[in-house]
Amino acid sequence: MSDDQKMQVATKEDIDKNKVNAILSYLGILIIVPLLSEDAKKSPFAKFHLNQGLVLLIAGVVSSIVTWIPVFGWALAIALFVIWIIGLMSAINGEMKRVPLLGNIELIK
Repeated sequence: MSDDQKMQVATKEDIDKNKVNAILSYLGILIIVPLLSEDAKKSPFAKFHLNQGLVLLIAGVVSSIVTWIPVFGWALAIALFVIWIIGLMSAINGEMKRVPLLGNIELIK
């Protein structure tokens, strides 16, 4: 069974109810809102995007240390920005697509 088949599936009602929490998961410090929300903790859709957003936030903090390195740091920052856009668009569209490179990391189960 592939990772995508193991992934929980969200219902349309779950997606509609928790889309705001999913979007907030990608907006930096606003990730606190879904982290503290009981609805988000029970929702497969919100929890999925909360995990993806948290991984991206941590990657962004770590990458900010090396962004001062010419070319490498800048390329890393651009790559993370593109990955962030992909995750945010997935939440906006009501999809549960893993982000490239970092999507398989699970911090929240």
